[in-house]
Amino acid sequence: MRSKTKMAGMLVLGLVAAAVLGGVVMTLWNAILPGLFAGVGRLDYLHALGLLILCRILFGGFRGHGGGRAHWGKLKSMTPEEREQMLRAMPERFRKDCK
Repeated sequence: MRSKTKMAGMLVLGLVAAAVLGGVVMTLWNAILPGLFAGVGRLDYLHALGLLILCRILFGGFRGHGGGRAHWGKLKSMTPEEREQMLRAMPERFRKDCK
C-alpha cells in the first residue's frame, strides 16, 4: 500500500513539475526570443510543453541524472573489502542492485 501511495505522489509531483516547467519555458521564450530575433513569434503553453519534451528527448532523456547503474565502473574497480564496506553503508533498497 505504501509503494502505491509513493508512486501516486511521484506521479502527481512529476505532473506538477512538468506544468510549472512548461510555464517557465513559455515565459522565458516570450520574454527573450521575440525581442532578439525578428520573425520569432510568441509561444503558447502547449507548444512550450512540446518544446520542453522535445528538448528532454534530444538532450537529456527521461532517466534523470546518473540512474541506478552509473557507478558500475567504480564498483568493478574496488577490492572486495571496499565493495562490502560500501554495500553495508547503503540503504537496503539499493543493495540488491549492486550484488
